[in-house]
Amino acid sequence: MAALLEMRGIVKCFGAVRANDGIDLDAQAGEIVGLLGENGSGKSTLMKLLFGMMPPDAGGIVFRGRELSDHNPRMAAEAGIAMIHQHFTLVEAMTVAENIMLGWQDAGWRLKRREIADRIRETSRRLGLELDPSARVGDLSLGRRQRIEILKAVLRDAELLILDEPTSNLAPPEVAELLAILRHLRAEGKGIIFITHKLPEVLDVCDRVVVLRAGRVAGFAPVAGADRATLARMMVGRDVPAPQNLSGSGTGATRLSVSGLGGAGIGPMDLTLSGGEILGLAGVDGNGQLELAETLAGLRAATGGSVMLDGRDITHASVSARMTAGLAYIPADRSSTALVRGMTIAANLMLRDSARPPYARRGWLTKRATQTRAAALMQGFDIRAPSPAVPAGRLSGGNQQKIVIARELDRNPGLLIAHQPTWGLDPGATHFVMERMLALRAAGAAVLYISSELEEVLAISDRVAVLAGGAIAGIMPRGGVDMAQLGLWMSGRAA
Repeated sequence: MAALLEMRGIVKCFGAVRANDGIDLDAQAGEIVGLLGENGSGKSTLMKLLFGMMPPDAGGIVFRGRELSDHNPRMAAEAGIAMIHQHFTLVEAMTVAENIMLGWQDAGWRLKRREIADRIRETSRRLGLELDPSARVGDLSLGRRQRIEILKAVLRDAELLILDEPTSNLAPPEVAELLAILRHLRAEGKGIIFITHKLPEVLDVCDRVVVLRAGRVAGFAPVAGADRATLARMMVGRDVPAPQNLSGSGTGATRLSVSGLGGAGIGPMDLTLSGGEILGLAGVDGNGQLELAETLAGLRAATGGSVMLDGRDITHASVSARMTAGLAYIPADRSSTALVRGMTIAANLMLRDSARPPYARRGWLTKRATQTRAAALMQGFDIRAPSPAVPAGRLSGGNQQKIVIARELDRNPGLLIAHQPTWGLDPGATHFVMERMLALRAAGAAVLYISSELEEVLAISDRVAVLAGGAIAGIMPRGGVDMAQLGLWMSGRAA
């Protein structure tokens, strides 16, 4: 039987960089293909070529027996290909039904509201999407919004769905629900290309995997019989050991002291962190993690309580004053909070130091010093790009995250607030980041490590806290973790 999709000898170059170098990829109807690879391995570029967002330099694409060439996203959608991006293309002020009708010919010149709502209910029920056509998108969770994008694709008769890191912003229960939906789609004969770094999800839902490395196919294998270690080795070309987390002493002086802290979406809460300690903050995303991180970093105003850093009151201090006091911050949203995508790698790496010598003189950056430092950080943190002069927005998501991490950790902070620091990173890069956090702890810093990945929190922390409903539900030492109790705290129950 002919494949639903055949990509042969795909080549795409950006200057001297061959992002895709002779890639072959097949997908069958009724199959979920996991597309794996390190950050910058060429996965997103390959899918953009398939969806017509840019043309390949060489190679061919055949979909449902028909060659696709010089196509654009509209033509790809008409052919039966749908691409569901990490950042959804929805209008929050509109309802589910209104978003689905946007740009859809079946909605009619005079909108067939009742008929479309009935189709939404029927398809939603069949696939287990549980969407209400009249619900306002802005009131829905990220998981529900993602389901709208899936439903849009199905109602437009898509035969191949491309999902790019679809679980990166979902809470654990939503991840399980999404994987169940993908199984429904597979059973209905849809082909799915599933791009992710989360190997347990690959093992759970995919039929086979294709692994890219440095723009080429490094391997492929059926999922049956594979394990996490094997897949990680295929991705990075070496074994990826667990980070060596010998518990920190946590006996240093108190570096962070939070007392009765309140603000939008949080509080009141008390929290202390000592030098040489990592406090992991777990919890289902959306329970105040963002609000807490931004309040501590100075991006949101505290409405009550106090924040002390090394004995200094920074409750109402500016962001720059907190940096001077020794605080560093890795935001979860690198695209809008942590980076200026149109600026170069070098300029982004210098954002914290752009006003002090030797990197600046009389208000101007000194080119030689900034380029030298940027090149050193790119090498030290494995930021993959031809030069420091490349705009940050042209890099893969993982390499963008490495810019942020390099900039913050290179300053040797006394306190690091790290919010989802490994989001979008492959296993090798994740291991690298966690080792850097442990090295920072060993140097006497305090680290508040906020992540929705419980396994990651347990791997790196000395103590584990749970945030639920904007408040600390409880704290326990990593060595004596009670998983049942953690589950109760995460669900909002005390016992």
